[in-house]
Amino acid sequence: MKLFVGLGNPGKIYAKTRHNLGFFVLDELAKKLNTEITQKKFDGLLSQVNYKEEKIILLKPQTFMNLSGESVGKVKNFYRIKDEDVIIVFDDSDLPLGKLRLREKGSSGGHNGVKSVIQHLHTNEIKRIRVGIGSSDVIDQKDYVLGKFSKGEGEEIKKAVSLTVNALIDSIEMNFVDVMSKYNQK
Repeated sequence: MKLFVGLGNPGKIYAKTRHNLGFFVLDELAKKLNTEITQKKFDGLLSQVNYKEEKIILLKPQTFMNLSGESVGKVKNFYRIKDEDVIIVFDDSDLPLGKLRLREKGSSGGHNGVKSVIQHLHTNEIKRIRVGIGSSDVIDQKDYVLGKFSKGEGEEIKKAVSLTVNALIDSIEMNFVDVMSKYNQK
């Protein structure tokens, strides 16, 4: 069983913000797997789907970003999912727009959603896919991540979301080290 988690914030005012990139990815993955992430459970929205004889749980925590680990921990514990079968997807303002960075473990890198997941799972050995949203020299960091993508950024983000979805699907059948080699961009 695999648990794929997209980090973001619930509510219409956050729906199209940069900080909800994890939600965007899971929504696109759900389309590809012919499911909808609508079941309200464990302080999140989730879907269970079988893909190539593997049970996959898609989770969008509804606890707000800084408390994401609460929902992730509840799902992981209820379904007895191993740490190595959890992958979190989130935005990263330290990466250029659209760039992917896959890792098997590490610190939160200052991302409060990841920090919460690490805290609630009691390990930093959680696979993650960071998707670059870039940064701004003129807009405050908080306002930037809670802002919406510009029309000019749209195509680049669509490509990044598509690549991330492909990486998640590949991680079902491939070793994550091989997935990292395939998708980490130089």
